[in-house]
Amino acid sequence: MATIVFFHAHPDDEALLTAGTMRGLHECGHEVHLVVATNGEAGLSDSALTGNLAEIRMKELSVSSAILGISQVHWLGYADSGLHGDASGSTITFCQASIDEAAQKLAEYLENVHADVVVGYDSTGGYGHPDHVRVHHVMHQAAVHANVEHVFEATADRQSIARLLEIVKPLINLFKADELFALADSFTPRADITHTVNVKSWLGPKRASMKAHASQAVGGSTPRTLQVFVKFPRPLFKKAFGREWYKQTHGDRVNNPIARLPQV
Repeated sequence: MATIVFFHAHPDDEALLTAGTMRGLHECGHEVHLVVATNGEAGLSDSALTGNLAEIRMKELSVSSAILGISQVHWLGYADSGLHGDASGSTITFCQASIDEAAQKLAEYLENVHADVVVGYDSTGGYGHPDHVRVHHVMHQAAVHANVEHVFEATADRQSIARLLEIVKPLINLFKADELFALADSFTPRADITHTVNVKSWLGPKRASMKAHASQAVGGSTPRTLQVFVKFPRPLFKKAFGREWYKQTHGDRVNNPIARLPQV
C-alpha cells in the first residue's frame, strides 16, 4: 500500500477539493496524510470567534480528518496570510516565509513518512489566493528535494465549473453569493487535467467534512461558500461534488493510487 500526502493551504481546503479522494484512498487501504501550511487564523468568520480562530479551525480540521480516514495531520507552522497576502500576527505567515524554507520543511515531512505521492495545487492556486499559489511552488520544490515518485495538482475543470454556476445561478442569487461567479475563470482548462476521480461513493463523508468546518460557514456581509454548498439538495450536491480533478505532473499516470480510483 502507498503513502499519499495532501498539502493544503488552510483547514477546510481538504473538504472542498480532495475529501472524496482522501476517503476513497483510505478505504482502499492506503495511508493518507494531510499537511496544512497555515492554521487559518485570518479566515473570515463571525466576530465572536476571531479571538481564537486558529485553535477553532485546527480542531475542526481534526474532526474532518477523522471523517476522511486521514492517518496523520501536520501543520507546517505558518499563519494564514489572508485573502490579499498581507495579514500579520505573532506567527509568521505562509507568504512571509521564503519558498525555500517552507519547501525544506515539507520535504522533511515527505521523507519522514516515505511519501509515494504528494498532492498540491495548480499554478493559479485554483482561485488565486496567495497561500494557494504558494502551496503550488512549495509542493513542487519539496517533491524534487524528497524525490517523490508521483506528483499531482488538485484542481477543478474550469468548463464544468462554469456550466455548474449557470445551473445553480438562481440559488447563488437567492443567497446573494455573487462572488462565486468568479470561479468560472479559475482553476484548470479541461485539456490539462489528467485524472477525474468519481467520488460519488464518498459524498457522505465529503459533506460531513465540509460541515465540520462550521466556523467558515458564518461571518461576513454575504453568505459564505461552505454555507451555500452544504445546503445544496442531495441531487445538486452529487452533481457539484461527485468528481474531483487532478493534473499529474510527475510519475506513471496509470500505475499510482489516484489513477486506480474510479475515474469518470
